[in-house]
Amino acid sequence: MIASRFDRFYFIGIGGIGMSAIARLLLQRGFTVAGYDKTPSELTDALTAEGAQISFADEVSSIPADCTDPARTLVIVTPAVPVQNAIPQWFAAQGFEQVKRAKALGMITADGICLAVAGTHGKTTTTTLLAHLLMEAGYPFTALLGGVSANYQSNLLQTGTNYFVTEADEFDRSFLQLRPAHAAITSMDADHLDIYGTEAQMHAAYAEFAALCSHTLVYHAGLPLPLHGTARAITYGAGGAVQAQNIRVENGEFVFDYAGAQTIANIHCGMPGLHNIENALAAITLALQVGVDAAVIRRAMASFRGVKRRFERIYNGDGKVFIDDYAHHPTEINALVASVRRMYPGKKVLGVFQPHLFSRTRDFLAGFAESLGALDECLLLDIYPARELPIAGISSAVLQAKIGDHCRLLAKSELVDAVLQADWDVLLTIGAGDIDRLVQPLAEALQNREVKP
Repeated sequence: MIASRFDRFYFIGIGGIGMSAIARLLLQRGFTVAGYDKTPSELTDALTAEGAQISFADEVSSIPADCTDPARTLVIVTPAVPVQNAIPQWFAAQGFEQVKRAKALGMITADGICLAVAGTHGKTTTTTLLAHLLMEAGYPFTALLGGVSANYQSNLLQTGTNYFVTEADEFDRSFLQLRPAHAAITSMDADHLDIYGTEAQMHAAYAEFAALCSHTLVYHAGLPLPLHGTARAITYGAGGAVQAQNIRVENGEFVFDYAGAQTIANIHCGMPGLHNIENALAAITLALQVGVDAAVIRRAMASFRGVKRRFERIYNGDGKVFIDDYAHHPTEINALVASVRRMYPGKKVLGVFQPHLFSRTRDFLAGFAESLGALDECLLLDIYPARELPIAGISSAVLQAKIGDHCRLLAKSELVDAVLQADWDVLLTIGAGDIDRLVQPLAEALQNREVKP
């Protein structure tokens, strides 16, 4: 266990979705937890309420006295915070042991049977759904999620430690720190080429991850995945051993039959989008591998409410619908827009997009232009840099020019007025940066407009 040598933990980048889940777990187990992040958020507010000591100033003086003993304090770091910052520099100079979030996650999940979900798209929804299935089945498990479950309002679910459910993140080759008994790979579209260099090298890393799985590997049919491990492989999706059959829409939601080694008929999928039916196939298959009963799966699927910022309906009134989504890759945006078009045929769709990372914008400039071009109108914000410095010749203005005349570039301060003045039926806020902080102001503006005489 990660706490075998330490009883105090300092998180550099504690507000990240993955970091905060580990911090929550350690807090719930009674350890001292502190950390630094650049800006406050709902996650840092929640952690503070749960007992974490958090600073937003990159100053050594902000480190609590409780976390200044190298013999008792483990420092957990994320690549999102530059090592040149004052706090990580001080911990390094003082000889503190430091581990990346990925290694800490590997240490935690080694204590039980690990179920891990990898993939450039779909892993958060699939992981959260799998955790929900285990919760409804009464399993003793701990789930560290890459999003906030709408059912449980948390990114940490904990009923025991026999099983661990987690995302297997390909960024920085993090998923190679895990040793899953059962795993799923949902997709392998090119991404994080700033880390891998080429799509082929990224695929090689996925093959390494697959080889680490000891029991069952569930992966989407058609993925270029050479298998070298001992795990039993099960494919799903079109052409796979597991498929969704008899897909139809009833009362505004998808219903399908799960067809694999066993059949589960009439599964109600509350999540919109055909891509989420495929995510459900992966989660159900993993749940069946650890013995969850088919009747429990059918019942649990009907009660699943998804993940915050994954096709999350924020507002529905005055003839308008507002949906917020984390999509930050052209493939994800394509799936989002296609789902919206299917659910709201003939409606005018306005999208607000904040590109995430200069390198991703550079690598997929044409893809972003095509996917955002499918909107009726697009409002474009500046690139959210996250861990990166600017790249010459790459900007939102360059992307806007490729998208065309139905796209406008504007500042965050202009967004609310621009949305209120635009002609739309469905509004989408899209991106993985800090665009989420604009969601509440937009919702409040729409509600205020609705109640005005």
